Amino acid sequence: MPELPEVEVTRRSFADRIAGARILSARLGRPLRWPLGLAAEQLQERRVVEVRRRGKYLLLQLDEGVLLLHLGMSGSLAFHSDMPPPGPHDHFDLVTSQGVLRLHDPRRFGAVVWSAAADVDPARKLLSTLGTEPLDEGFDPAAFHTGLKLRRAPIKQVLLAGDVVVGVGNIYASEALFRAGIRPTTRAHRLARRRTDLLHAAIRDVLGRAVERGGSTLRDFSSATGETGHFQLEAAVYGRAGLPCPRCATPVRLIRQGQRSTFFCPQCQRG
Repeated sequence: MPELPEVEVTRRSFADRIAGARILSARLGRPLRWPLGLAAEQLQERRVVEVRRRGKYLLLQLDEGVLLLHLGMSGSLAFHSDMPPPGPHDHFDLVTSQGVLRLHDPRRFGAVVWSAAADVDPARKLLSTLGTEPLDEGFDPAAFHTGLKLRRAPIKQVLLAGDVVVGVGNIYASEALFRAGIRPTTRAHRLARRRTDLLHAAIRDVLGRAVERGGSTLRDFSSATGETGHFQLEAAVYGRAGLPCPRCATPVRLIRQGQRSTFFCPQCQRG
């Protein structure tokens, strides 16, 4: 599943190129998770002002309304001046004066939704439960600690829930917890301020580095220009079950939490 770094890398790969573009037409393929919210032809002649990100949503701000795009489990965007005819898994084309933005999504868990503004429904409903952006200045260590004190679930699952801090997906939660020396099964409310400060810094470092490295390509992720990510090559514990920990050489362990794979070092992450 594309996580925050992959979505941010995707945004950066086409945002400047599509800004100011005039929409010539829009095409919908097979139904996605939610309906578009207006007839596709109503997008014609609107202009793309900018592309923002909130969590794992991309927000195409138009001169009239906003398009929210979510990549779901297997989706990816491509933006090129010339596109081949759409295939069976190409479910949305936005044809503009500066290129074609295409959503490719084999599993169709992605979405393209129009809203009159970001602060009214349906956009408000989709975005209102999202936690703090971890790469923004507003990600405050004290507020992060306070939020965790209210949660009694294991810290890994709290991070994945996205309501305290948004976008720390499975790969990056495992890596951040390793850097902070915190076992993923530790209850969030039991973490002292010193340890949540370490985790706060680790989350910012891991996600920032992942964006720099183009995200993680585990199966078929690529940016809107076709570039693959390389952060997975730097992973210390994720996907390394049975291999030696890079710090202490203890074999990395794999457990299941909420039907997700969790990787950690039992020596470096004791509590």
